[in-house]
Amino acid sequence: MGNEQKVNAAIVGSTGYGGVELIRLLLNHPNVNIASVISASSAGAPIADGYPHLNEIMCDTLDGVSAEEMRRKADVVFTATPSGVSGRLVPELLDAGLTVIDLSGDFRIKDGAVYTAWYKHEAPQAELLNDAVYGLCELYADGGYAQGRRFISNPGCYPTATLLGLAPAMKAGWIDPASLIIDAKSGVSGAGRGVNLGVHYAELNENFKAYKVNKHQHIPEIEQTLGEVAGTPVTVTFTTHLTPMTRGIMCTMYASLTGNYSEQDFISLYKDHYAGRRFVRIRPQGQWPATKEVFGSNYCDIGFAVDERTKRVTIISVIDNVVKGAAGQAIQNLNLMMGWDEALGLNLTPVYP
Repeated sequence: MGNEQKVNAAIVGSTGYGGVELIRLLLNHPNVNIASVISASSAGAPIADGYPHLNEIMCDTLDGVSAEEMRRKADVVFTATPSGVSGRLVPELLDAGLTVIDLSGDFRIKDGAVYTAWYKHEAPQAELLNDAVYGLCELYADGGYAQGRRFISNPGCYPTATLLGLAPAMKAGWIDPASLIIDAKSGVSGAGRGVNLGVHYAELNENFKAYKVNKHQHIPEIEQTLGEVAGTPVTVTFTTHLTPMTRGIMCTMYASLTGNYSEQDFISLYKDHYAGRRFVRIRPQGQWPATKEVFGSNYCDIGFAVDERTKRVTIISVIDNVVKGAAGQAIQNLNLMMGWDEALGLNLTPVYP
């Protein structure tokens, strides 16, 4: 499809943080028209009722969930729904002839039994799991994996930061796949807009806590993709933490080196691997990224520290979990599907301070 074609998009789950971030970004995309904003729980209400920051910017009334209505209005559907919901809805959308970019976790894991064990939902049909293209944009040399495809499974937020930080070293054979430890921290927006005690202000403010230790549902996604990169099964130790901030993920990753590699060697390797990719920035020696430095943007920043004493490398990767970890990467995947510049609509300078 040519660059001049305007695409009509529908957003299912428009009242969640991922959905409303899609709205913010797509309103500034030159090739996309938001044709429908959809919420099963708030259909019939103006979207600005739930999100007053959209007053006089988007006056649309929320539509209900109807594959036929989406087929009538849209070309592409973003499904920013909880896991378990997309697995039931996406087959209807594909059968209706729509292009789908799914932001849930329902189609990332290729083994249905593994998905069921970690997500506690019945897995989608194996045919659909095989058809879903895993859309970690910078994992591949170019965007050819996405162009012309009708169904992309957008990666999770933690896996995006983790995999972008580990994949080049893993592919090069510079780190031992059996030695990986990932210490991951996320802002509270990653938990969604729902109310629960774990994200209550009095519980989280001035606090820092681990959760889902060794049990986070993103573990099999990380292991599946690293296994593909390494060409051998990979297991990781993965610990997630909630921090009292709104946006941002930092993954601090530790691995044993397989040879004598310096920090400058890592910097050169990663710059070569990500050459020409607009949204991965490699820090110079002695500098490590912070979450505020990517806030509100589609960037992933990566830095390194090699410890000659322990023969290990520390890799630090940061993203905005709602942008690069969700809505921004979904739009990047749309751009690649359509054969557009992958940065279209995403050239946002991080918000600072």
